[in-house]
Amino acid sequence: MARIHLIGGEKGGVGKSLVARLLAQYFIDREIPFLGFDADKSHGALMRFYSGYASPVVVDRYESLDTIVEAAAADPERRVLVDLAAQSHEPLVRWMEDSSVLDLDDEAGIELRYWHVMDSGRDSVDLLRNLLDRFGSRLGYVVVLNQVRGDEFAILDESGERRHALDLGARFVTLRRLQEGLMNRIDARSASFWAAANNTAEAGVNLGILERQRVKTWLRHAYTELDQADV
Repeated sequence: MARIHLIGGEKGGVGKSLVARLLAQYFIDREIPFLGFDADKSHGALMRFYSGYASPVVVDRYESLDTIVEAAAADPERRVLVDLAAQSHEPLVRWMEDSSVLDLDDEAGIELRYWHVMDSGRDSVDLLRNLLDRFGSRLGYVVVLNQVRGDEFAILDESGERRHALDLGARFVTLRRLQEGLMNRIDARSASFWAAANNTAEAGVNLGILERQRVKTWLRHAYTELDQADV
């Protein structure tokens, strides 16, 4: 079955593009074929960091979004990765509902997974609740607890939405914090995580031995989480 990964969360600044980059690097390192689509016009991470694998997509144009499904159908063995911009949820939902996209698992063998990337705040919990209430069991979910944006998720646990998501078959991924200064240096050079970890010429940041080790340790933990999410 072909699989489309929609990396969202609606709220800006929660780390959607970071997760999209991480998934792209995971697919490369695991030798899983994939194609990326970047919906973020101003901060397109896939176009910036993995341009050889990605192309732009416009969320408020149906014919543009249609290319995502066509790409998945054309090669079921290839994962399709979509980095959604903030505030793109409503036009995406209109396209999904008008096109009956969620029926494609039966008709065309295409599965959609929505990655809800969240920080530790109330807004992310409320957005998760809205997502689960709107789609219920019709959509596959991966909930990303991004510790880069906060490491205490008590509001989520107290809200009951973690249990709600689990009851709907959601998978949870925890993304550990990577030293902020180190992440900023990688970003400033538009380097892939692999390039930074291995200090290749592409990275251009001249990381020290322990800095490279921290990137490798962070990637290793993230990949373990992704393995369990069955991407």
